[in-house]
Amino acid sequence: MLLIYTPRLTNRLGYTLNVLLRDVLHTPFGITTDEQVYARHADAKLCYGRRLAGGLYVKAASLLFETSIDEQEPRPFCHDGQWMLFPVLGQGVAFPFDPLAATFYMVSRYEEYLPHRQDAHGRFQSDGHLAVQHGFATEPVVDQWAMLLRGAVEQAYPGFTFGQRRYQMVQTVDIDTAWCYRHKGLYRTLMGLGRDLLARRDLAAVRQRLRVLARREPDPFDTFDYIIGQHRRSPDSHLLFFALLADYDLYDKPANYHQSHTRQLLQHLGDYAKMGIHPSYNSLDNPRLVDVETDRLQQILHRHIVRSRYHFLRLRLPQSYRALLHAGLRHDYTMGFADTAGFRAGISSPYPFYDLERDFETELTIHPFCAMDTALKSHMGLDPGQALDLYRKLIDSVRRVDGTYCAIIHNQNLSAYDGWQQWRGVYEQTLEWARP
Repeated sequence: MLLIYTPRLTNRLGYTLNVLLRDVLHTPFGITTDEQVYARHADAKLCYGRRLAGGLYVKAASLLFETSIDEQEPRPFCHDGQWMLFPVLGQGVAFPFDPLAATFYMVSRYEEYLPHRQDAHGRFQSDGHLAVQHGFATEPVVDQWAMLLRGAVEQAYPGFTFGQRRYQMVQTVDIDTAWCYRHKGLYRTLMGLGRDLLARRDLAAVRQRLRVLARREPDPFDTFDYIIGQHRRSPDSHLLFFALLADYDLYDKPANYHQSHTRQLLQHLGDYAKMGIHPSYNSLDNPRLVDVETDRLQQILHRHIVRSRYHFLRLRLPQSYRALLHAGLRHDYTMGFADTAGFRAGISSPYPFYDLERDFETELTIHPFCAMDTALKSHMGLDPGQALDLYRKLIDSVRRVDGTYCAIIHNQNLSAYDGWQQWRGVYEQTLEWARP
């Protein structure tokens, strides 16, 4: 067992060690504030915050011994090709930075509790993100810091063995709207025809709509069996669908959850993949909607729902995660950027949510993603070739640390509708590259 000595144990420090050693490195460890216990320990050990005889010495910044939420100076720098935060100086230190403080700063999303810019949808704006500003957002730096820690311990204690870590791939699909033309109801169908004919003057769309409604061709958004078929080619990967079951509104345009077609589709998908709720756009400002919409999915599937991802990635800390916990949800997949690619929390591995205001680790597990199809095409302006190159770069960065590659696709974007031609090929080649 790896023993860590610290002169003072705080919730922040205990949580950070849980993330690095329990969740990323899968290694049993102990913590002590007793110098004699540390001295007698015959296995691998390190001291944090105060140098003692024997073991590795990790010099501490002050962050993990604080309890308030204040402006910090993480001072990013690059050392031997590795980005680091919270530099430290001193003789005999194991690292030129504090990997624990750096980890906590990233995974707690500390900077999102401080005053920051928001976009038009009330989301944390990526250009204010530390890693985006310094150009290392596409690297899972927390996983890399864990690897540095493992390497230092193994070098000092050659007989010590860490737990096994294995690369994984997770495919996640957001169902914002299940069908383009079918099952819309008479009013929405007539409105769509009027919009295509009068506002857009798009006769091709009118003809396609009529052919689909006459069942002469499939609905372009109905790509679900295709997705399941692709998943079967990667049996070691995981597939999750997130269903939007909101009331119809400006930014929420889901399939009608009262209709049998919608219920049958969700039940069908639930036979092949894990299902989660896609809390509505309006749930950010009205958290009780998370409970309401989760219950709708539970009633349709006749099972307890524990997974979620917020629609439009509208996430506000810590309120949004508290709402999920209140609704009985225990796994969330919202942690990522809406308008760029990369690791918003600096990590690819699942980890527990830390409520910074209340200063404790919660039962909610965060599953970060690193890329979303609409961000690459609509916000970053990438063409299919550029997007494929970026997907491969992200996958390779995750594979190097034996992490978890997770990305978002939308069922409608795997059709040729509305400018998404060639993106199905990007999807297939990305899955082939990411296969475990």
